Amino acid sequence: MFQIGSLIVLCGLLAQTTALLEALPVPLDQNLPLAVTPALAPSPTDLAGSLTGALSNGLLSEGLLGILENLPLLDILKTGGNAPSGPLGGLLGKVTSLTPLLNDIIDLKITNPQLLELGLVQSPDGHRLYDTIPLGMILNVKTPLVGSLLKLAVKLNITAELLAVTDEQKRVHPVVGDCTHSPGSLQISLLDGLGPLPIQGLVDNLTGILNNVLPELVQGKVCPLVNAVLSRLDVTLVHSIVNALIHGLEFVIKV
Repeated sequence: MFQIGSLIVLCGLLAQTTALLEALPVPLDQNLPLAVTPALAPSPTDLAGSLTGALSNGLLSEGLLGILENLPLLDILKTGGNAPSGPLGGLLGKVTSLTPLLNDIIDLKITNPQLLELGLVQSPDGHRLYDTIPLGMILNVKTPLVGSLLKLAVKLNITAELLAVTDEQKRVHPVVGDCTHSPGSLQISLLDGLGPLPIQGLVDNLTGILNNVLPELVQGKVCPLVNAVLSRLDVTLVHSIVNALIHGLEFVIKV
């Protein structure tokens, strides 16, 4: 009788233990392959937006605005104006002939430099990108005697070609190809000026001078920055861009 009762208790304990074990999660076999959800490729809009955002932030981090604000514009005009017929000499002659008060050197100071929203265009074959870098600034024309004479709003676009190249170590990475100012993109408009002078004539003369000097001056400062920014881009972003350019995949949405 005692043995039968013990057997019944033992069977009950075994049944309870089996139920508890079935309720526990089954451990994974380390030798079995795990089911991996494939990473989603970034959408064209995401990739293009990530690139323009990274370039914009990178240019600002590299000190673009400070570089623009400290452009040696007056020094360059002076260099070209040593002869009486030079740009600054001609401008000074026109200004001083208008009023005897303006008989000192004109100061050209850049203030409020801005990096506007970048634009991105992909070549028809899909292997190149053209990044438009729009810049804005205020040009203040001053003299020691009367202070601020003119305030001009200046806008200029720099266009950088981006392409994928293979270096000597067989590594593919993006670089800047052609980088230049967009023809005809320089815009100069009068914000404020001293009343008694024939302002429009002075603005026209100054605009002609700046058209010959400012675009190349800005281009020479901005293009090396673009190359520096490309070399510091996020590795994942670089891989995605290079892969798209090599295979000619369109990822810049045309609007």
